[in-house]
Amino acid sequence: MNRSQRFWAVGTLLAGMIFLSQQVAAQVFRIAEMNTRQIQALNLQKTVVVIPGGILEEHGPYLPSYTDGYAIDAYTRELAKAIVARPGWTVVLFPQIPLGNDPANTIGGKRVFPGSYPIRMATLRAVYMDLANELGEQGFRWVLLVHNHGAPNHHKALNQAADYFHDVYGGTMVHLFGLKPVFLCCGIEDKMLSPKEHEEEGFSVHAGAGEQSAILFLHPEFVPPDYRAAESLTGRNFADLVRIARVNGWPGYFGAPRLASAAMGAQAFALASQKLNEMALQILDGLDYRKIPRYADEMDPLNVAGEGAELEYEHMQERRELDWLKAHNIQ
Repeated sequence: MNRSQRFWAVGTLLAGMIFLSQQVAAQVFRIAEMNTRQIQALNLQKTVVVIPGGILEEHGPYLPSYTDGYAIDAYTRELAKAIVARPGWTVVLFPQIPLGNDPANTIGGKRVFPGSYPIRMATLRAVYMDLANELGEQGFRWVLLVHNHGAPNHHKALNQAADYFHDVYGGTMVHLFGLKPVFLCCGIEDKMLSPKEHEEEGFSVHAGAGEQSAILFLHPEFVPPDYRAAESLTGRNFADLVRIARVNGWPGYFGAPRLASAAMGAQAFALASQKLNEMALQILDGLDYRKIPRYADEMDPLNVAGEGAELEYEHMQERRELDWLKAHNIQ
């Protein structure tokens, strides 16, 4: 190769690197599709790693077990667009992780239920702490977890992994739906249901009119038409839900799925997505996430869903696994 050819080659390489840098600054990337050069070209000070989750959890006969995951996928896409709308910011999307802790069937003490495939709280925490290690060691500074499952132990596992990333690596990892202003947004059912319908829906935390509406909006192809004839299982407080869920033959939902509509799902999604994005952008602007009230912290003293009993069950599972490993001389 002569001198002019070398200059041409170097110029082409530099032009390619500049083009890549411009592309990186303006796009949403999927880390599963990136090679090492692309990852190394990222400006880590303005790169946000977004990790969507989604527990596989029974949602009764009228909703898919991955109801949470489908909603999270939609929230994640909107969040990514909001971040890269800011000049110079890049989003790197992780593949969705279909793992979560403490499905709704445990409210009634039912540890096994068709459609629910949870992992232990300690396992969930370890998964995200392991990811925190890898991302922290590579120099990533911003990690946002998108996972809206409501169980307190689930929230705590993700919060603890996020705090670990902050304390060990000095970066910011936030479980966005663990923040009270995000998780408790936005009460659209109060606005779209009549007083009589609202009374019928009652105190519902799982697979009622709200989640039914969400899937009617996001993925109506997964909703069987007989949801309109669903029996309403109305509770007034959490004690009522425990009583309902303990009944033999409980179908796996609370509230009144029959009252759901795609229109209600669309409005609820728009408001919740807006709140999620606003909070994320404020954090990127320097808001200390540790000063924002966390949903699980306020539930902690109440032990509302029998978290203690669930942890005991999980410890039993862990002992059984460890005993098997020991018996087979597996380290």
